[in-house]
Amino acid sequence: MQILSVDIGTGTQNIYLFRSGVALENGFKLVMPSPTMMVRKQIQESTKRGQGILLTGVMMGGGPCAWAAEEHLKAGLPLYATPDSARTFNDDLEWVQREMGIQLVSQDDRKGLTHVDVIQMRDFDYASIASAFHSFGVDLNPEVVAVAVFDHGAAPPHVSDRQFRFDYLKERIKSKNRLTAFAYHAKDIPDIMTRMQAVVETADGIECPLILMDTAPAAVIGATLDPRVSQAERSIVANVGNFHTLAFKLGPCGIEGVFEHHTGLIDQQRLDELLISLAKGTLTHEHVFNDHGHGALIIDPDPYPIDDGEFGVVVTGPRRRMMKGSVLRPYFAVPFGDMMIAGCFGLLVAVADLMPEMAKPIHEALTESAASKTPWDAEE
Repeated sequence: MQILSVDIGTGTQNIYLFRSGVALENGFKLVMPSPTMMVRKQIQESTKRGQGILLTGVMMGGGPCAWAAEEHLKAGLPLYATPDSARTFNDDLEWVQREMGIQLVSQDDRKGLTHVDVIQMRDFDYASIASAFHSFGVDLNPEVVAVAVFDHGAAPPHVSDRQFRFDYLKERIKSKNRLTAFAYHAKDIPDIMTRMQAVVETADGIECPLILMDTAPAAVIGATLDPRVSQAERSIVANVGNFHTLAFKLGPCGIEGVFEHHTGLIDQQRLDELLISLAKGTLTHEHVFNDHGHGALIIDPDPYPIDDGEFGVVVTGPRRRMMKGSVLRPYFAVPFGDMMIAGCFGLLVAVADLMPEMAKPIHEALTESAASKTPWDAEE
């Protein structure tokens, strides 16, 4: 049995192929440039050649590709985009035209743009992933595909994106107090989660169930699978991402508290302060939101003794080095020997939760209770 898990971040997309009966450490994996970094490079190449650009496809992760688009326009070069692709930069298409200078075109109008470079926008490209594996003699035949992306959600006009995102986090936790609450079958994705919906729309070639999940909770689940972390009854786990830092206070009954902030707006001292307040149960939503973060939620104010135990805080994520030297004695989680694949392992847990018929082989692999095979005698 195969399960393909793909964790799409800002810097990289991390890809893991689960095969039943094979030790997780022996799973085949790829850590490759993220889709937004790939589009960024394409835009930059067009800019260097002085060539106009037409963006097609669907909304995807922004950041690097948006910055490249801005530099292209500053160079005085034309940039056209279909409405769906333009939502990568902002849900408000009037803002995209007014503030960025991107020219929106319909599907019919784009046919007249014959002297531009056409760049397709999408987060998930199954055909490319399958081709990469096939070039190494591995044929993909997954029974489930699970993909993680960060989705701000489509906030209504005049509603704060930060507040909208955190209201969504709060609603999910209150409806189902566990980290897998942020995972969905493709058909169950809320309408407001437009980036997840775009992944489903472009999941060409997949003939099996598709699971979508938020990146940070997936990474946090993965961090809790580290053998040292899994032994703790309570813990605080921080995912220090390239754009967003999200920390959960976890206990026997589920999520006890959470906050989300922008990584670029905090330093180690500020992050230490936030984590200490989260541990004490005193962190408020206003304290984080007024600091230009997303917000905070305390469900169980019972203090977590952050100064006791083997470590003070568990850390994962591509910018985890921010916590190096922290007074909180951070433990850098390494689930199954690879921090970069933590989100993929979290996706496997989500698959087991949403698809009970798949749970047995996944749980056996996660607990290492099954007799593990070597890669060369695996059942495909």
